[in-house]
Amino acid sequence: MRTNRHTEISDTPENQEHLAIGLPPIEKGGALFTIDRRFVLFGFLVVMSLLGYWFSQADHHVRHSLATSLAALLTSEYFWLAVGVGLAAQIVDGALGMAYGITSNSFLLGIGASPVAASGAVHVAEIFTTAFSGVSHIRFGNVDKELFKKIVIPGVLGGVIGVVFLTAIDGKLLKPFITAYLLVMGIIILRKAFKTRQEKASHELKHVRKLAVSGGFLDAVGGGGWGPVVTSSLIGQGNNPRKTIGTVNTAEFFVALATGTSFLLLGGVDHWVLVAGLVFGGLFAAPFAAYLTSRLSVRFLLVSVGLLISTLSAFNLYKILV
Repeated sequence: MRTNRHTEISDTPENQEHLAIGLPPIEKGGALFTIDRRFVLFGFLVVMSLLGYWFSQADHHVRHSLATSLAALLTSEYFWLAVGVGLAAQIVDGALGMAYGITSNSFLLGIGASPVAASGAVHVAEIFTTAFSGVSHIRFGNVDKELFKKIVIPGVLGGVIGVVFLTAIDGKLLKPFITAYLLVMGIIILRKAFKTRQEKASHELKHVRKLAVSGGFLDAVGGGGWGPVVTSSLIGQGNNPRKTIGTVNTAEFFVALATGTSFLLLGGVDHWVLVAGLVFGGLFAAPFAAYLTSRLSVRFLLVSVGLLISTLSAFNLYKILV
């Protein structure tokens, strides 16, 4: 479960380094982050209280069924593997402000999850966290309304088409291609560490809708990539980084909502164990991410994450093809 990114881009050395490379800003524990954490904690306590009251009032058969399901979840090997995946992916996202989906999907495919289960779990887990990010960006004025209108509907359409494509074809046939895509994304992340963003005099954006469709499609099929594909491309064309990051992250909520809902309707709910593991693991990652961002440079983290995803994807591809 991704924590909310600090969306008011300040002049901290970390954020200046991020902007120079074209990455989203990282959270710095400001007032916004504190308010969001309190809101999340309050909401969690309210939900748990309501569930506790409902459980105490339920009949014996319902309580027994729920207790059995909870026991099965906590003893599931896939749940605890997904907890580890969620922890690792959240550390990456918290430290870099990107690559949550790509990291999660790479690991989930590595532990044996099907492409549909892996991507579905990632997108369902992202629905709620991207909502917080979108509201924050709107609050700080980081959203370009015209750009948002251009990318949100094509992005949603691309995501839904990607889900239909992924669920209609045998996962075993698609797995090598998805793994190869993740390998390429790992290389792209690695390349970012050695490329400085160049300012451009012209800010005319080209092929925005096509970019959003392809970004949504690849995000759904590959389990991640909306941010790295769309954000990096738009910033590379010379668009304002703050507006680009805020607009793309806000549109990501609608893409995640459409994609996650489509997975639930077309792919079933057999990946709830993975969803629960991703969310549970992500809850404990913030301190580790904060430690990494305070001790290591962004470029070093990019190299490490790029090598990690590339190596893992190459190994997964080797296991599939051999």
